[in-house]
Amino acid sequence: MRLRRQSAGRAATLATFMAILLVGFALPPEAQAQTRTQAQTPTEWDAAREEMSRAELEALLARLETEAQSTAYSQRLREQASRSADLVRARLTDGDFQVGDRIVLMVQQQPEISDTLTVRAGRVVSIPVVGDLSLAGVLRAELNDYMQQHVSRYVRDPVVRTETLIRVLVQGAVGRPGFYLVPADRLMTDVLTIAGGPGGNADLSDVRVERGDQRIWEGEALRTAIIQGRTLDHLNIQAGDRIFVPTSIERSTWEIVRNVTGVVGTLATLTYALTRIFN
Repeated sequence: MRLRRQSAGRAATLATFMAILLVGFALPPEAQAQTRTQAQTPTEWDAAREEMSRAELEALLARLETEAQSTAYSQRLREQASRSADLVRARLTDGDFQVGDRIVLMVQQQPEISDTLTVRAGRVVSIPVVGDLSLAGVLRAELNDYMQQHVSRYVRDPVVRTETLIRVLVQGAVGRPGFYLVPADRLMTDVLTIAGGPGGNADLSDVRVERGDQRIWEGEALRTAIIQGRTLDHLNIQAGDRIFVPTSIERSTWEIVRNVTGVVGTLATLTYALTRIFN
């Protein structure tokens, strides 16, 4: 059973960001070709499910592994598919819950058990009255049934509801940068809205998600995911991930550096070719 939320405001927020992404940015030809290819194949996730089941993740992993080996994609897209496959594989093995995640547990007519739980080291939570419970290997989509099964050892026919909160860092050109506890079934656009929304100088075409020193979502892959309405769970977001919104100035500087680097490389190649010809 899901916790109810206000869907109208969420839809309006998504529509706003979609308009910005679609009007303000045109996908490069390579990304357009990839999108057309994806449109011709069965979707790898169920949009009606805000959290991905184990079967959906296994199907997604199989598809990503195929794409990572396919010559129909560029080297860059194959590398992206390979990185995504690693993330999905880790989810299936280790589960979704990380230290610092919060779980809102509500057991009907059992206020002494209902509580907000914090995932501790070892992926363990302490349930009042019931005691410790390991969440190792458990997916968010499996949590409600898993909790109900465990609580039923102490309460006859319990009615259990759960909601997972992920601690993510939002930085860059947003109104209120910082750490936020966000439900795993929220959209990326919801997270940016909670953080005060993008600033006037925000470059929404270059939003990225980072885990440590690795960029796990960026570019056309992330833009497509936002337009498709994928949730944090769909995106494999976990506690400690950073959502970064660059400014237009930062992106312009990067483009200058990239263009200069390209020119230098071209001149070096041309110089080498001319040296070979005249020698």
